[in-house]
Amino acid sequence: MTLLAVRDLAVSIGAARPVDGVSFEIAAGETFALLGEAGCGKSLPALALMRLLPEAARHAGGSVRFAGTELGGLTEAAMRAVRGGQIAMIFQEPGASLNPVMTIGAQIAEAINVHSGLHVGQASPDRVVELLAQVGIPDAARRATEYPFQMSGGMKQRAMIAMALAGEPELLIADEPTTALDVTIQAQVLDLLRALQRQRGMALLLITHDLGVVARMADRVGVMYAGQLVEIAPRAAFFAAPGHPYSRRQFAALPETASAGLAPSFRRRLLAIPGSVPAPDARHAGCRFVERCGEALPICRTQLPPWRAHAGRQDRRRGQSRGAGGGPVAAGWPVGRHGRPLPARVLRRPAAAHRHRAGAGGESATADLRRADQRARR
Repeated sequence: MTLLAVRDLAVSIGAARPVDGVSFEIAAGETFALLGEAGCGKSLPALALMRLLPEAARHAGGSVRFAGTELGGLTEAAMRAVRGGQIAMIFQEPGASLNPVMTIGAQIAEAINVHSGLHVGQASPDRVVELLAQVGIPDAARRATEYPFQMSGGMKQRAMIAMALAGEPELLIADEPTTALDVTIQAQVLDLLRALQRQRGMALLLITHDLGVVARMADRVGVMYAGQLVEIAPRAAFFAAPGHPYSRRQFAALPETASAGLAPSFRRRLLAIPGSVPAPDARHAGCRFVERCGEALPICRTQLPPWRAHAGRQDRRRGQSRGAGGGPVAAGWPVGRHGRPLPARVLRRPAAAHRHRAGAGGESATADLRRADQRARR
């Protein structure tokens, strides 16, 4: 059952359109990841559906329906009941989101009061401690009396999650929930979110730039670039065969974790995406990725590629370049004579042992991407 349906959402800031025509759905209990590099506009759709846009921004079009209700038609008083009660959000910087002059317990109790219809001071201290314990904070009773500055970054993020859960939401939005946390704490926070989601049956909108987080958490993936979605796919299909050139080049830019075990002939130079994300006020007649894409056609500069739907996924692109059919191939992984990616166990053999298996096409995908990268730079 569809819990959240976003259709052609647009946000404007003056003449700029940092979000333009974004559409996606999230089912009850599903994790949908919005993936993109910094500056691509992936956080603004979440703020727009929560109606928490900055003062300079405005909702310029589109529809947001939650559990069958059009959120844009609600009064602010009605929206406050939805915000935190039915849809909750964990913001990117917990240190900037917590009130520095209130204890952690008082801030969680305030959230309980608002969404339970209680008066100030009526929230049960036991409920506050229970929420802190649920998110894995040790000695929760003592921690409830502490101030944000007395907690580590991981503890602050857990406290923010506890506050978000106070209203028992049906949809939780997590905006870069592991930013500025070390790797061990990142894993703990992600595991916590997944466990709480299963216990409560919540849907999760996960906003991230990290492919590792997406691989660990998502059921479906939406790739954003310059304010538009360019690809939507189930997680397994996305990692097996990214469709849009931007998605494929993200994989091509990943360091090869197993390069030490590969034969020297298969090691390659790290590929980078040239240029940067266009400014929010840039005007676009065609594809927004055209200036950084080595596969662009002349028509891409004047016409936006249409959505292509196939095998349960969608993406905006024209044609299909060599090597675009699979994630390992798109990332420059060596292929055999039949165009299939060579398994890692084969690549770890001495070069002479498998040179006849790889054939002349062993590095064809890498060479194609490198030539495309050179064309884009010119």
